[in-house]
Amino acid sequence: MELKLVEKEKASIKVEIVHPDDTLIYPLLSELLKDEDVSDAQYVTGHPQLDKPVLFVKTKKGEAQAALKRAAEALATRYRDAKGLVEKALAT
Repeated sequence: MELKLVEKEKASIKVEIVHPDDTLIYPLLSELLKDEDVSDAQYVTGHPQLDKPVLFVKTKKGEAQAALKRAAEALATRYRDAKGLVEKALAT
């Protein structure tokens, strides 16, 4: 999966997703929507053969790019914690 910045303003960002992985996109979208500073987050797939999926993020306050980074970090922490729990359970 590759992200390409298409459009960036202070309160909004548009990112094109090349070879999307829905198992990552939907948790990321969910995390964005939990953020109090985010007013809107959408994942638009368009036509499967003609369009590349796009992630839109719009914020009420703060930068949209920072909100996207916070959401990604929150997911990374959650998955790191889950990995640790699995490794601990398998070590016994």
